[in-house]
Amino acid sequence: MTYLVGCCGKDRAPFTTLLVRRIPSRVVHLWTSFGDGVEGSMGPSEEKTVDIYRDTWVRFLGYANEVGEAFRALVPVSFVWGSYAVATAYVTADAVDKGKKAAVAHGDNPGKTTRVAVAVVDTFVWQALASVIIPGFTINRVCAASLYLLGKSTKWPLPVRKWTTTAIGLSTIPFIITPIDRSVDFLLDSSLRKVYNDGKKHE
Repeated sequence: MTYLVGCCGKDRAPFTTLLVRRIPSRVVHLWTSFGDGVEGSMGPSEEKTVDIYRDTWVRFLGYANEVGEAFRALVPVSFVWGSYAVATAYVTADAVDKGKKAAVAHGDNPGKTTRVAVAVVDTFVWQALASVIIPGFTINRVCAASLYLLGKSTKWPLPVRKWTTTAIGLSTIPFIITPIDRSVDFLLDSSLRKVYNDGKKHE
């Protein structure tokens, strides 16, 4: 699978590679090549520009809700909902940023508004599903099942079971990222992105 920015080579540690939330290159193609005569409009200098949402510590804000779910057994529920607010703010900011970049990339080309809308919608939907909704639900269920099974199968004190559940939740995060990303790609390719392609054909 090819990624948008910060793509890690084989020399990078697998755990580090998994922890970097990236959107596949097919998403960037939606706003750099949607429509005729626009593909390749981004020059080498633009490709090297640091994306604060993908190339810096800011990208980890996309994991806030997964971490919040992992700590659900130990913290007030308001903390968990706060983590969702942080992740949602990250997703929204990234979508707006990609819309602005699409506007710059397309300049005064015909259909600019449509292409900007595609960039914003596709980024927001992809990130909302792959970074917030699906992983949040997955970690929630993993932790709930872990706490239940530990209660049934061990005599550990409740605090120990809760901390163990949190550790299981945190350790699960790296392993669910790639399967979820690919599943969301397949879902969007089979649905929403067909609409984009149809719109391109009619231009």
